[in-house]
Amino acid sequence: MKEYAAKVGMNDFSTKMKSFLLGVQGNNGFLFKVCVYSLLIGIGFVYLFPIIYMGSYSFKSLEDLLNPLVSWIPSTFYLDNYEVAYRVLDMLPTLMETLYVTVIPSVAQTAVAAIIGYGFARFEFPMKKVLFALVLITFIIPPQVLMIPRYVFFNELELVGSIFAFLLPAAFGQGLNSAIFILIFYQFFRMMPKSLEEAAHLDGAGHFRIFLRIALPMAVPAIIISFLFSFVWYWNETALASLYFGNELTTLPIQLEKFNATFDKLYTGDAETQNINEGISMAGTMLSILPLLIVYFFTQRWFVEGVDRSGITGE
Repeated sequence: MKEYAAKVGMNDFSTKMKSFLLGVQGNNGFLFKVCVYSLLIGIGFVYLFPIIYMGSYSFKSLEDLLNPLVSWIPSTFYLDNYEVAYRVLDMLPTLMETLYVTVIPSVAQTAVAAIIGYGFARFEFPMKKVLFALVLITFIIPPQVLMIPRYVFFNELELVGSIFAFLLPAAFGQGLNSAIFILIFYQFFRMMPKSLEEAAHLDGAGHFRIFLRIALPMAVPAIIISFLFSFVWYWNETALASLYFGNELTTLPIQLEKFNATFDKLYTGDAETQNINEGISMAGTMLSILPLLIVYFFTQRWFVEGVDRSGITGE
């Protein structure tokens, strides 16, 4: 009897330990959670490490940079690096120009992608599948292939050096990765119940009114995700911006590329500010990405919701 009781006790203990380690269905046990959280922490560290590194080094003085005992935490928070980087980047005017050439094309691209996606999703017309396939093929074509032909075309129209070099392609559905946004809206509008359109038609609403009053309010997550992705892509674009804008317009990423040359031009022969160092470079990098971090901080809830509801898994 005692042996049977001991055997039952061991079985109960084994069952409880198995349940604790593996969970009831193998997806909520301790080992599963350890693996998931370890993976998430590892991925998070990979993404956060560059920002932590830049933030730490941007506050270091030259003495801290040369001191092997100072690793992550500076001995003093040296703000002169940001003052120098602010001057080199010409921060405020450059930020205004960056927003000017980024926000306007992003808004145009989002609006046009919504219209095109709605047309493909809710209407039937000849060669619809062929045209939709051609739209998606434009995403496969590398933008470098079209750089020179577009530059020649824009130069003939005297659009080089103005925002229209970005705005016109966006307004005609040929902006940066426009095919992705058209696909997002196409998938989103396809899920819209036809009964809503039929009810609106019975009430006398036309197609344009249905699009404005019914379709767009339902597509807010798709609008948010399309605008944010478009905003980031236009913000980070340097090759096309340098080619199309020339010396007429500039952006923070372009200024960051010329950071060393601009620094040498401003501070050559300055006794107080010596040669450029890693602290100044990291401060300039932090200033250039700070607006994007602020935008994401205030829109992260809508960003995550938009990714979840629009079906975008990453880019």
